[in-house]
Parts: sequence; C-alpha cells; structure tokens
Amino acid sequence: MGRTANSGALTESVFYILLLLHKPAHGYALMKDIVEMTGGRVKLGAGSLYGAFDTLQKKGWIEPLDENPQDRRIEYIITSTGKQFFEKELIRLEELLQNAKKMKEDTNENES
Repeated sequence: MGRTANSGALTESVFYILLLLHKPAHGYALMKDIVEMTGGRVKLGAGSLYGAFDTLQKKGWIEPLDENPQDRRIEYIITSTGKQFFEKELIRLEELLQNAKKMKEDTNENES
C-alpha cells in the first residue's frame, strides 16, 4: 500500500486520506469527503479505509488523536513524517503534470 520509504507513488486513495488528514477526521467522514471531493469517482469501503489506516499508522504517517474516545469514532491526523511523504508526492505529481502539459504543447505546435 502507498509507497516504500524511498520510491514509488502513493495510491490515489492514500493520497486523499493523507490530504484530508491535515485536519483531524474519523473514518466515516473521510469516506464521505473523498467521495464528495472526487465527484464519486473514488469510493473507499470501510475495510479498505481501515486497512489503509492500519498500514499508515505502522509507517508512522498518521496517528489517532485519542485512542480511547468517548464514542467509538477515532479521529486521525497526519504526522510530520506523513506530511514529508505527502509533500514529496505533490512535487512528483506537479512534475508529471508539467511534463504532460509541455508534451501536449509541443505536439500541438508540431501539428500546426
């Protein structure tokens, strides 16, 4: 899941989880917000989401705010380590987009 410590890309689901966990959130809210943010294109089931939470916690990228909340909803937040990987992913994605735009422009110029 996600990427290894040194290379690879985040999955789209992990990207959105880390993006939204810049603010504290619990699982149901995240599932709902991801669907809304992506116009319904990305839908995470509870099993996938909580599996991702488990993996991301083991990597030290997210952490629960309160492991013993009053109700059953545990809110999570991104850690400083998670923010570092997220920022690297943003740089990678920006490079991809810039390269695609440049290639498209070059192709359009050659067709003219």
